[in-house]
Amino acid sequence: MPSASPPPAGPKVPLCPGVRYMVLRLVVTVRWALAPQGGDVRTDHPESRVVHKQPTAVLRATLHRDEVQGWFRTAFDVVAEYLRRHGIAPCGFPFARYHIRSDGIFEVEAGFPVAVRIGGNRQIVPSSLPGGHVVVAWHVGTYEQLGDAYRALDDWLRAEHGAPAGDAWEVYHDPPNRAQRWRTEVIQPFRLN
Repeated sequence: MPSASPPPAGPKVPLCPGVRYMVLRLVVTVRWALAPQGGDVRTDHPESRVVHKQPTAVLRATLHRDEVQGWFRTAFDVVAEYLRRHGIAPCGFPFARYHIRSDGIFEVEAGFPVAVRIGGNRQIVPSSLPGGHVVVAWHVGTYEQLGDAYRALDDWLRAEHGAPAGDAWEVYHDPPNRAQRWRTEVIQPFRLN
C-alpha cells in the first residue's frame, strides 16, 4: 500500500517574538475563563519587566473622553478585517494606547500586535509599541474601574523613584461581553530618576 504523503505546507507566517509566552497566556486565559466567576474587582500589584519593540496594525482617532470606550469595538473590528483580508495573523491581544492632549482630547490608537510591519491603507496604519523597561498592572473588573490600575502604577513609580517614559497602553484579554470581569493589562514604559 502506498504511503500517504504529508499535506502541502501552507505559507510561512512570521511568528511574533513572544509567541511561546502568548501560548502560555492562552492556556491561562482558558483556565481562568472556565473557573467560577465572582463579582470581585481586583488590581494586582505592579511588576516590572523588559519588553521588545512590537510592530502593530492600528486605527487612529482623535476623540472626547466619552467617545473612547464605544470606539474600541469598531476599531478592533476594522483592524481585524484588514488583517484577515491581507492574510496576517495578529500575534497578541487587542490593545489601545492614548495620548491625552492639554485640551483634554484623546489621541487614540487601537489594534493588534503583528509579526512584521504592515503596509497599511487609508484607515489602518503601521505603528509599534515601544521596547524597554515597563511596569505592568493587571486589573480585573469593569472598564470604568480601570483607574485603579493607573493609580497602582503611579504609586509603584513613586516608590521606585521612576517616571513615565511615554504613554501607557492597555491590553484587553477578554471579549467585551465579559465586561464585569474584563481582564486588562495596563503597561507603562518608565525610566528611573
